[in-house]
Amino acid sequence: MHGSWNYDEKPLLVFWETTKACLLACKHCRAEAVTKPLPGELSLEEGEMLIDQVAGFGKPSPILVFTGGDPLMKRDIWRLLEYSVGRGVRTAIAPSVTSLLTPSTLDRLLSIGVRSVSLSLDSGVEEVHDSIRGVRGTWRRTVEMIGEAARRGMMIQVNTVVMRNTVETLPETLSLIVRLGAKAWEVFYYVPTGRGGEAMDLTPREYEDVSHYLYDASKYGIPVRTTEGPMFRRVVAERKKLEESGGDPAEAFRLGPLYKRLMEKTRRLLGEPRTPPLAHTTGTRDGRGIIFVSYNGTIYPSGFLPLPLGNIRTSDLRDVYRHHPVLRGLRTGELLKGRCRICPYRNICGGSRARAYAYTGDPYAEDPACPYNPAKNNLR
Repeated sequence: MHGSWNYDEKPLLVFWETTKACLLACKHCRAEAVTKPLPGELSLEEGEMLIDQVAGFGKPSPILVFTGGDPLMKRDIWRLLEYSVGRGVRTAIAPSVTSLLTPSTLDRLLSIGVRSVSLSLDSGVEEVHDSIRGVRGTWRRTVEMIGEAARRGMMIQVNTVVMRNTVETLPETLSLIVRLGAKAWEVFYYVPTGRGGEAMDLTPREYEDVSHYLYDASKYGIPVRTTEGPMFRRVVAERKKLEESGGDPAEAFRLGPLYKRLMEKTRRLLGEPRTPPLAHTTGTRDGRGIIFVSYNGTIYPSGFLPLPLGNIRTSDLRDVYRHHPVLRGLRTGELLKGRCRICPYRNICGGSRARAYAYTGDPYAEDPACPYNPAKNNLR
């Protein structure tokens, strides 16, 4: 539950991949985006039908996130956004940072009632971000657009993928987004899907260091959430217990050199942490509070878990979400295997089902990125 939210009845977030089209060529792109829309994209009328189905979950509605590819390359995107707002659906957009995203674009979003925007900034270091995004100058434009959105009072969320070539620059990223005035930092734990390969992944111990680091990062005045990193919720629970006794986290949890490097650099950039932790830990995971609709209407548990569940052209999203056996299994956790099945943190975490599937082909397998051993209450 998220407050009084019943994840069995409706998702908190519906992601709609409005198009595969995008002008960037990101190394880790989940969508494997292309420069032009693919055949079979949902039409204006079908998009409105999807919005009607989201509205049909009842108030408060799920948040409908228009994503892609680049939703600004979707034909009729402005009519669809207006229709969504008009139907009373809580509406957000995750545009790519290209020449299509300008200050006037932000003004137009505000004029139709879209206040929530998420932008990707994979590193606070220009060369690192641009090498990932495949287009030089993307970092500078991204920094500019985050600042423009913040100045307009928009709810600006910054998305960062943590992987081999970004992890060492997390402190620079934190420092930059704090300075720019973003409202939330969503950190995506890497899942090898789309263009991304396994060589870009971290080790379980490195993910543990990252989770502890993000808990401390949330003390610099910005809410921190994770995607495909549900073990962060276990770490938050453990850290809160430790803070009651006043222990040192690096010592208490035998954290590695990565955590120490990240914290030392962060203190150099931002000084000592200065607020209570703003680590957000809703109990969502793939198919539990989250559902994904692809460019051609196919329904998946999430964008990172490519298990087709139906299509909005022939199935009602509400019926699929509430009753599909795969989703019911993902929500109850009764089909989980290995360490995830016996873990005392199963309800708040449950492991990344997308990562389990990417590595084993089984969405119910244990999460290979988590080092926690519940049988012995220690790290492997």
